Amino acid sequence: MAPHEQVMAMTLDSLKIFCDVVRQRSFSRGALVNGVSQSAASQAVSQIEKRLGVKLIDRSKRPFSLTAEGRVYYEGCRDLMDRYLAVETQAKAMRTEAANQVLVASIYSVGLYDMNQYVRRFLAHHPNGNVRLDYLHPDKVYEKVLAEEADLGLISFPRSLRELEVIPWRKEPMVVVCHPSHRFASATELAPADLSGEDFVAADEDLTLRRHVDRYLREHHVKINVVMAFDNIEAIKRGIEIDAGISILPAPTVRREVANGSLAIAKGLRLDLIRPLGIVHRRGRPLTPAIESFIELLKGNHLGLTSETGNGERAAQAQPLPRPSRQRSRAGAR
Repeated sequence: MAPHEQVMAMTLDSLKIFCDVVRQRSFSRGALVNGVSQSAASQAVSQIEKRLGVKLIDRSKRPFSLTAEGRVYYEGCRDLMDRYLAVETQAKAMRTEAANQVLVASIYSVGLYDMNQYVRRFLAHHPNGNVRLDYLHPDKVYEKVLAEEADLGLISFPRSLRELEVIPWRKEPMVVVCHPSHRFASATELAPADLSGEDFVAADEDLTLRRHVDRYLREHHVKINVVMAFDNIEAIKRGIEIDAGISILPAPTVRREVANGSLAIAKGLRLDLIRPLGIVHRRGRPLTPAIESFIELLKGNHLGLTSETGNGERAAQAQPLPRPSRQRSRAGAR
């Protein structure tokens, strides 16, 4: 500890001892409050008097009394110490709160319902914990994590970056989604070739989801007719609901619409296509026990969360995921 730091520490400790001695009207009781000997308490007060060059306590009387200078000094120091201790208590409380807080930035298409279940399970094990969820465009998720404004990012098709650590999370099966009145909704057997010529509600061309689907269609020599394109899955679903066309989407993202009957899944066609989800955090940044616990909860799928399509079809079991390859930066509908 540097000399000036030693003086500062000594001064704060001495001021507190002085105030407690005066409050208790006793050197012995003031020493006891501070966990020091009576001799140490007397020396602390003497050091203050020596530094000031004035007597603060008249020890010739029993019980002792404050001198005029001592009364002025005590009133000022009492207010100072009360404010200091209040600030110290507040700072410690904030540190405790921060240690129990988990800030999560997530893409929109990670289901709010599923995440709320994870949060409830987390809080059941961490009653003093706090999880704050922000739903953002994928680029904003990366920005929040890189700027350390979020502890964790939940992202699809996660990119490998030097500044980010990527933790594999889930694989979500992709399915053909259509209007309930579309012939695909009741077809019992379909092949990829049956998609050719269909009107298609797609993701924007520069988005990872679109490139992912386009690659699959090319590999199966399927040509579709894109009638609409959006930068997010929610808008794509609305386009399908008005029967503008079909689409290929992650099964968990349409679970609610399939359950309420506004969308249908073409069960007759099973695609060999998945959407990977990952958890990202700033590389090298220490993770609090609360953050690590939330990560383990997500990775372990302790809730038994599988994505139900609404027709009783199980999809998106939490599975090990290979490390993602480097991707381009924009991915609005990921």
